[in-house]
Amino acid sequence: MNTSTTPAPELTLHRIAQTWWPLAFSWLLMSFEGPAHSAIAARLANPEINLAAWGGIVFPLALIIEAPIIMLLPASTALSKDWDAYVKVRRVMMYLSAFLTAVHIAIAFTPLYDFIARDVIGAPEAIIEPGRIGMMIMIPWTWAIAYRRTQQGLMIRFGHPKAVGVGTIIRLSANGIVLLAGYLARTLPGIVVASSAVAVGVVTEAVYAGLRVRPIVRHQLRLAPRAETPLTLRVFLAFYVPLALTSLISLLVQPIGSATMSRLPRALDSLAVWPVLSGLLFMLRSGGIAYKEAVISLLDEPQAARSLRRFTAILAAGGTALLLLIAVTPLSRLWFGDVMALSPTLVELGRHGLLLGLIFPAVATLDSWYQGLLMHRRRTRSITEGVVLYTIAIAVGMSVGILLDRLGTPVVGVYVAVIIFQIAWGLQVGWLWQRSRKPQVEGRE
Repeated sequence: MNTSTTPAPELTLHRIAQTWWPLAFSWLLMSFEGPAHSAIAARLANPEINLAAWGGIVFPLALIIEAPIIMLLPASTALSKDWDAYVKVRRVMMYLSAFLTAVHIAIAFTPLYDFIARDVIGAPEAIIEPGRIGMMIMIPWTWAIAYRRTQQGLMIRFGHPKAVGVGTIIRLSANGIVLLAGYLARTLPGIVVASSAVAVGVVTEAVYAGLRVRPIVRHQLRLAPRAETPLTLRVFLAFYVPLALTSLISLLVQPIGSATMSRLPRALDSLAVWPVLSGLLFMLRSGGIAYKEAVISLLDEPQAARSLRRFTAILAAGGTALLLLIAVTPLSRLWFGDVMALSPTLVELGRHGLLLGLIFPAVATLDSWYQGLLMHRRRTRSITEGVVLYTIAIAVGMSVGILLDRLGTPVVGVYVAVIIFQIAWGLQVGWLWQRSRKPQVEGRE
């Protein structure tokens, strides 16, 4: 009797693309948010000051405060396999969001802000007060993002990645309405318009996510079989704490970048062009960033690793080629000058900075592949180790840039930031690659 069995079909590139593209579309849409704010602020009064306040103080600090909840999306995707697990993930999210919102309020409304903005970041005096106003407006940011990322993980886990994109469209629509109103009114500073748009957008998307996830909870999650090994608080913390530390450590480098640019030649120009340049770089690597959740959800498929590696290579090469096309053609001048309305001086800074960031899309894709692989194996400590290396590399690199300036070899701050961030991220990916090759040891990581 023939007892052979037919091997399971290999995961196809088409199947990977079907899972990846709605997530990539969502990240791409989100990547337009930053440039839209910059474009409006650049067309209102005192554009350099308001752009610098947003990119040098408000956005970096808001990112640091929300850092511990950023990884709730992949965590919810990986862990919310049944009702009990989802309830525990959601409970942790609520407690953590309440604490981080209290931290945000303390920074925005107490002298702690002055210490951070003046003494830690070393921001130019002209952007201190606009930055304070922006921080006050951004208070809903962390809780809204934590809530919707938890729900989005459930959507992806149960086969509804397109709902994530719909939420992003709703968020950007609300965002755009506020931006358009601010632009037409022309009575509010750019920092107020940009911060209000972000706050309204994230709250609107959180409301949608809460409504959209209800039928998924009712018809799929509650009917899902209980996991053989129930999710305990200890297991969740062992999985999530390294990820939360990863986000916190990696985002701490944002003020390091701002502090470095504040201490190097053309500080105000660098801080003003940075949100525009980093927004475009984020847009061009958004497909790579979105790949992580696709990897986590598909690695359980038969013979998945080989196909996912092929897709990784295609995605990395395509992103790099697109960035190069924009950087070396008139498209870059069109973006920075005509679309973003930057002055000719800032346009040149942006164009040169873009070319220096050539491998950002490839690095983002490889980072997502290795992080997804390690998360699937629940070896999240390795990811934290990589981010620690990334942070050390940035701190050392930025210090070298300041030292060169002191020794009489000045380099424009925004160029230093782009180069050092890229090198550091490459070192992180190299570490993740090395750790992913290490055999898994039961009971560790």
